[in-house]
Amino acid sequence: MDGEADVAETTADTQLDEVLAELAGLEDAKMRAVNERHGDDHGVNLGQLRAVAKRLKTQQDLAVRLWGTGDTAARLLALLICRPKAFGRDELDAMLREARSPKVQDWLVNYVVKKSPHTEELRVAWLADPDPVVASGGWALTSDRVVKKPEGLDLTGLLDTIEAEMKDAPDRLQWAMNTCLAQVGIEHAEYRERALAIGERLEVLKDYPTPPGCTSPFAPTWIGEMVRRKGE
Repeated sequence: MDGEADVAETTADTQLDEVLAELAGLEDAKMRAVNERHGDDHGVNLGQLRAVAKRLKTQQDLAVRLWGTGDTAARLLALLICRPKAFGRDELDAMLREARSPKVQDWLVNYVVKKSPHTEELRVAWLADPDPVVASGGWALTSDRVVKKPEGLDLTGLLDTIEAEMKDAPDRLQWAMNTCLAQVGIEHAEYRERALAIGERLEVLKDYPTPPGCTSPFAPTWIGEMVRRKGE
């Protein structure tokens, strides 16, 4: 049995090395420079990364090994090929705290944590965490609940917190709170007037550079455009 285990371990190590070599071959210096301006330390085209994930399909053991390398591109690939429900609550909490790259954190929350049975427990814990990066994960999950399952949420309390803390919050936390503010205004007409007023007063992201054809992240503009599209 030990011999079989050794062979399996060697095979897994070989596969990991091959995948890491493939990712290294996809590295592009210009793309890395662009990504680094947004805090992401990798130079792999995400379309190519998704193509690799599609070929590999779901492989939880490989995903765990890729995550363990600490490499950003490897971690992004891990999040695409893992089984979200296979991770325990404490594993996901530790992963978020390790995921200092914005893209890794974003994919971890959206592709894995949202599909986990531990989503709500982590949302509540992260929302109250003193680490602003961790707290931003809690706000991202809260925004999702505002849209999909608002029953039981204290929307007035959320708006109170946003009004008191968003203006001076660190960038990532501020962005997540602003998203929640916009979603409350878009999805809940009875809170829309207050959400708009908070956005107008705080002016968070009011001057954010927005490409042509895209909606500004400034909450009053975002709310107004999405409500218009919904025909309300």
